[in-house]
Amino acid sequence: MTIYDIIEFCNPISVTGSKPASIGKLCQDSRDVEKGDVFIAVRGLKSDGHNFINEAVSRGAAVVITENRIDTPIRVCVINVRSTRKLLGPLAQMMAGNPADKLTVIGITGTNGKTTVATLIWQILTKLSYKASMLGTVEKRVNSEIFKSHLTTADPIELANDMKQMVDAGSTFLAMEVSSHALDQKRVKGISFKVAVFTNLTHDHLDYHQSMNEYASAKKRLFNSLEESSWSITNADDDRGEWITNSTPAKVLSISFKKKGLINAEILKSDASGLTITIDGTEIHSPLVGEFNAYNVLQALLACTALGLDGKKIAEALSSCKGAAGRMERVNNPDETDQKPIVFVDYAHTPNALENVASTLKEIKTSGQKLTIVFGCGGDRDKTKRPVMAEIAEQYADNVIVTSDNPRTEDPDAIISDIMAGFKKPEHVEAITLRDKAIEKAIVDADSNTIILIAGKGHETYQEINGVRSHFDDREIARKILSERNGHPKTEEVA
Repeated sequence: MTIYDIIEFCNPISVTGSKPASIGKLCQDSRDVEKGDVFIAVRGLKSDGHNFINEAVSRGAAVVITENRIDTPIRVCVINVRSTRKLLGPLAQMMAGNPADKLTVIGITGTNGKTTVATLIWQILTKLSYKASMLGTVEKRVNSEIFKSHLTTADPIELANDMKQMVDAGSTFLAMEVSSHALDQKRVKGISFKVAVFTNLTHDHLDYHQSMNEYASAKKRLFNSLEESSWSITNADDDRGEWITNSTPAKVLSISFKKKGLINAEILKSDASGLTITIDGTEIHSPLVGEFNAYNVLQALLACTALGLDGKKIAEALSSCKGAAGRMERVNNPDETDQKPIVFVDYAHTPNALENVASTLKEIKTSGQKLTIVFGCGGDRDKTKRPVMAEIAEQYADNVIVTSDNPRTEDPDAIISDIMAGFKKPEHVEAITLRDKAIEKAIVDADSNTIILIAGKGHETYQEINGVRSHFDDREIARKILSERNGHPKTEEVA
């Protein structure tokens, strides 16, 4: 690729400076720039890349792409464009060899269920012997190889590089979570989605979007961007389900368990052993628990049928698909399948997600069983959901312990105080700031007839306090305490 290819692609307002004979990689962080690289200045929420142009040049940038007219050394090629943010995604794809065009991409958006649906799709494709990759909140998968994930949807340069790695590894499918932030910030611009899935829309991210209408509009952009040959799958039982796809050019499949969709299904069984669902005369068995997971299972099924795969083979594969780590995950010692008390770890960190999980556990628990919920709320995030989550925990649990989640830069006790304000009977609620101590208290005090839900962090293996991330895994801690409680202090911890 030459500088002339880049200039033509950018459709610039103007080009000044000298044109380099060769170019390096594309960077939007000046700290990543090396000699010969292309630096694109993008305006962000907290910083403006245009303020770091001089640093990028001092590090050796040969090309600067900017919205501002600037004075730089004559040796640097300056490409002035109308919008660097709109350009970034397509340019990143182009410079990586357009890997998105070589993948069949399935995008999943919504408040809750994205990770589970993406994971189920990846598991189905893999079980049916397709080479498939996945991008999401919990992890990245390039075929069977696992990498850490730092954002639900990465920046466009990282996305393009990840996709190139997938193509080079032989992947033909990609299931990826698409966040509202990514859609609003145009991080997925330049990616063509064959299938888009809408799970649901509930209270979350209002610290960023300001209103539910803005939040919904961000999600809708994914469906508005689809091509006529694509498929959109939506949850007709959600209040925004039909609206989210009402202006998409794509073909629409709406699903419902309440006879509101084009495709209607029924839950035949829902208990602690899993789900049985019927759709168009086909029974689907899944080890996943709860009505909310019935939606996830059905949407994964329809996404794969939209790809042209055989429905019966998909249903057969689903019977052994376990979903995502940290989503209604049972914590056990490897040698104890019937360990008491029963402990679940779940990522539920929004009111709707907490209610889904708590109501499911209340529904499946046997007569005489009690439910204990341990939860907190993240710092530097939407504060309005804190008392709401307290109301939900109080409604469904017999015992509640409020603790820290990821306080980030906020005072953990101040967050707990915000949560406590939502309880009708706060005197019946325990507040324990240290999360490991809260988990320990819940497990040690529980009898063998108790179900414990540790909510909020799920798959996460860290806790962030004052900008520092320290190792912290709810599952490891719970497993250790369970082991000690049941007289196996030397049991190996398995994440």
